[in-house]
Amino acid sequence: MNAEHFNSLSLDELWTLHQQVTASLTQKMLLQKARLEERLHKIGLTDEATRFDRKRRPYPPVRPKYRNPKNPAETWSGRGRLPRWLRPQLRGGRKLDDFLIDQASVQKRQTN
Repeated sequence: MNAEHFNSLSLDELWTLHQQVTASLTQKMLLQKARLEERLHKIGLTDEATRFDRKRRPYPPVRPKYRNPKNPAETWSGRGRLPRWLRPQLRGGRKLDDFLIDQASVQKRQTN
């Protein structure tokens, strides 16, 4: 099949083709997985291949650096995605430093 053939198909025909391809791929992947697991079993590596007991590196707890002035219970450490309460504030022109929890020490550092 070439690109012209796909362009000539209707949306319903394309969707049916998509479902057939997905089903065929799923079936072939499961068959391939079973074959690989059988090979691993024959050479005695089944336990090593299926064991996922890797532990994450321990990370120290991170204290929050920023606080929502409207709701002091909402804080953010500065890691990961921006919280929902902070996005509109930053879009509105405020700076991230405006939300620092230890605001007094920041002002002292700026004046010195």
